[in-house]
Amino acid sequence: MSSLDTFARQKLADLDAAALRRRLRPTVRGAGGRAERDGRDLISFSCNDYLGLANDPRVIAAAQDALAAYGAGAGGSRLVTGNHPLLPALEARLARHKGSEAALVFGSGYLANLGITPALVGPRDLILADALSHSCLWAGARVSGAEVVRFRHNDLDDLRGLLDRRRGGHKRALILTERVFSMDGDRAPIPAMLEIAEAFDAWTLVDDAHGLGVVEAGRRAPLEMGTLSKSLGSYGGYLCAAQSVVDLLTSRARSLVYTTGLPPASAAAALKALEILEAEPARAARPLALARRFAARLGLPEAESAVVPVLVGEAQAALALSAALEARGFLVVAIRPPTVPAGTARLRVAVSAAHTEAQVDALADAVAALHPGAAEAPHPRR
Repeated sequence: MSSLDTFARQKLADLDAAALRRRLRPTVRGAGGRAERDGRDLISFSCNDYLGLANDPRVIAAAQDALAAYGAGAGGSRLVTGNHPLLPALEARLARHKGSEAALVFGSGYLANLGITPALVGPRDLILADALSHSCLWAGARVSGAEVVRFRHNDLDDLRGLLDRRRGGHKRALILTERVFSMDGDRAPIPAMLEIAEAFDAWTLVDDAHGLGVVEAGRRAPLEMGTLSKSLGSYGGYLCAAQSVVDLLTSRARSLVYTTGLPPASAAAALKALEILEAEPARAARPLALARRFAARLGLPEAESAVVPVLVGEAQAALALSAALEARGFLVVAIRPPTVPAGTARLRVAVSAAHTEAQVDALADAVAALHPGAAEAPHPRR
């Protein structure tokens, strides 16, 4: 046995002992918020397909048409031969939706955040990141070489104090946050944050991965990124910003320059999904309404997005609750450290416009029966 194999086996044993090992499980997703695992038909509350568009016949048809017209892949980097006509069309539609001058499509949301921050700030600069920012925001910040400081989650006083003490020693400053935080489902105080940023000549990058199409009202940040893989049911990432910023990133964002362009079918699917999102406001309003219905039935704080966390505590207990719900026909995956802090393992309930009220009520009743302390358990917003 090689030293590498020995190392990997020991690490896996440690993960098993802490109930933190991850395993891939084949899952076939279908329409109506359903999924199939191990031959069983389940109602899935673990998908980020918030508007139920991934299986919409109109979105599928758009992807199929693009596949026939442009082929399966982009064929190269966007700066070489991979900038097929659907990408500029999607960017124009995204920019219009966000009210920005321009947009830039990346291969994924992770790649977008890995490229945006290092292209804008560097070793002489300051980054202030919300403590609960997504892993890809932290990854981009660390690659940049800037000084990275975290501020307490959604704490504007802490943010203002850090800027007051540290801003003067740096050439540029960048604030990183999310419109909707993926694990807690709460929203950042974007308007007030932007006022603070402007007072200190700091730029703000808002990750809107879990807000697009669900909770978008309010002031936009100068840098608005997101994904095409959640509410739009496709795949890819984007940035909406001023034309000059997009032009700069086209030359300087390594995760755009050195990766193959998004496949035509993915771009076409996202384009059609965005069209549907804008044309059907009742669909866009449904996830939040259903999430609030679920939270109210369990006595949890009012939902701020399509994501409702049900705190459990230890990883093994969260896994057990997830398995018990699966036995009752619900797919609700347990979220464990390091994705969330130790002692806060949870079920992350993601509600979709494709769900029915009856399905939401049935899940709430099942959680109440299996986890009767849900309403009294610690909650991020209590």
